Amino acid sequence: MRTRHGAPRTRRGASFVAIGGAAALAVAGFAVNAMPAGASTAHPAAQPAAQTTTVKGDGAVRNCATPLVKGEMACNAWHVVNPSQPHGAKKGAKPAATPSGFGPSDLRSAYNLPANGGAGQTIAIVDAYDDPNAEADMATYRKQYGLPACTTASGCFKKVSQTGTTKYPKADSGWAGEISLDLDMVSAVAPNAKVILVEATTASMGNLGTSVNEAVKLGAKYVSNSYGGGESSSDTSYDTKYFKHSGVAITASSGDSGYGVEYPAASQYVTAVGGTSLKKDSSTRGWTESTWSTSSTEGAGSGCSSYDPKPSWQKDTGCSKRTVADVSAVADPYTGVAVYQTYGGSGWAVYGGTSASSPIIASVYADGGAAGTNPSSDPYAHTSSLNDVTSGSNGTCSPAYLCTAGKGYDGPTGLGTPNGVTAFKG
Repeated sequence: MRTRHGAPRTRRGASFVAIGGAAALAVAGFAVNAMPAGASTAHPAAQPAAQTTTVKGDGAVRNCATPLVKGEMACNAWHVVNPSQPHGAKKGAKPAATPSGFGPSDLRSAYNLPANGGAGQTIAIVDAYDDPNAEADMATYRKQYGLPACTTASGCFKKVSQTGTTKYPKADSGWAGEISLDLDMVSAVAPNAKVILVEATTASMGNLGTSVNEAVKLGAKYVSNSYGGGESSSDTSYDTKYFKHSGVAITASSGDSGYGVEYPAASQYVTAVGGTSLKKDSSTRGWTESTWSTSSTEGAGSGCSSYDPKPSWQKDTGCSKRTVADVSAVADPYTGVAVYQTYGGSGWAVYGGTSASSPIIASVYADGGAAGTNPSSDPYAHTSSLNDVTSGSNGTCSPAYLCTAGKGYDGPTGLGTPNGVTAFKG
């Protein structure tokens, strides 16, 4: 398999930029030839070809740089360079003074969710590094949309380090955008839930996993992880050390580089969350969705794990081990969500990536009040309560369902997207 990061690429007149490394040359106008960092041959079908691309400097930007060491994770967030143009950035335009991506009412409408979800529940988001403006930015988002305040003073919001203290790690503007995205999606989908932000010291799997354990220790029954990296033979030990928490719904982004698997989405103990493009239409539902895929190497991740065993409730036959994903939600940055970010941002922005879909699904679990031993099995028992996504592909593979949406289960979108909370309540 390959990791989620690769050379910068262009499409539809706008560019996606991987920050750091070779991308710096691309932004300067140079052509770049690159393969994704850490690529291996575990899944040959998932290997992207080397590409030559000139980046124009507009479009959508990945928030987190390519990991430079084995075992390091990267967030799965993208932001549109010009937030006043969520479905196609215009170069040189001023940042938006008001939100232009999908807001809470849009997400509630698209996924048939209650307006007052999350009451009595505690949701945690796990990220690396510190966002010093996290609480203030979330407050601005909530005020904009008329959502109930959630503050440290009221006991609704808590920000801690991976050891549960207020000695926070160093700040990082890329991960701060990820944190803003996560907090805003929880606010949108489960506005009455308590929220815990656990900040890992670094983006290593060990520190992020320790943060998951801390979140559960602090009482979170729903934990979102919007990051990932290459699989390794250590993953099954990480499973039991960090992600095996009976009765806790843990979600993980499937990745943003198209067909191919990353960890921890591959863990048998998490709900792997894929991504869709979400658009309004004239149907009875009022919305339509397809697989998020900007190109064969940019879109929702999917495929077969190399190491993790298959959960008993997963019945597809194309993978002898764990298949990614389980369910999905909006992730396409060009049909993206509104986010308010000031540390490393200039206010209102439009975000996407499976970093959006993971906290959305964690919050839907909270809306449903999932309380079973294995919450990740719940959607498989209630497939009729999901919106089946039947179009789009994130690459080339065999068997085809692992990378191409179709009726029933498929890799990029899993069983589908929420249609109410029935599939997420046990």
